[in-house]
Amino acid sequence: MQKVWLFPLLILVFFFSCSKEHGKEDKKSGTACIVIKVIDGDTFTCSLRNGEEIKVRMIGVDTPESRESSKLQRDVEKTGLSREEIISMGKEATEFTKRMLPKGEVVYLEQDVQPTDRYGRVLAYVWLKDGRMLNEVLIREGMAQVYTIPPNVKYQDRLLKAQKKAMEEKRGFWKKN
Repeated sequence: MQKVWLFPLLILVFFFSCSKEHGKEDKKSGTACIVIKVIDGDTFTCSLRNGEEIKVRMIGVDTPESRESSKLQRDVEKTGLSREEIISMGKEATEFTKRMLPKGEVVYLEQDVQPTDRYGRVLAYVWLKDGRMLNEVLIREGMAQVYTIPPNVKYQDRLLKAQKKAMEEKRGFWKKN
């Protein structure tokens, strides 16, 4: 009789031991990609296992522009900051991302609802080898702000919490406010 309940118990133990720990992501469940080059604070190129090179735009974040563009002009009008201030912050964010994504680094891409943007860039949450989400790190360190475009909202609450913390602690660009 005791053997009858032992088998289902072993199945349950196995099931729970194989499941993810609460609050931790399985970074390797995404698509592996090898970093080739950081373009700016929220965009980089990488190579998939099949050798295909793709341009990745991180979901849910926006870093300041690091060069002249039409978006730079919109940001000047929206923020009241000078072009030079925004470009300086953009270069700082780009350097931060370069430190986080050195050439040859393996990252894992997790997509949301839309696979690409109107420019053909792959939209992704970027997971580092240590299990952190780079999108969230950029926001938490004050190098980016939350920029949500529905329907890609999977981690919106998480990113908003990171931004609130960065603002409260006056990290990165928030220390200038």
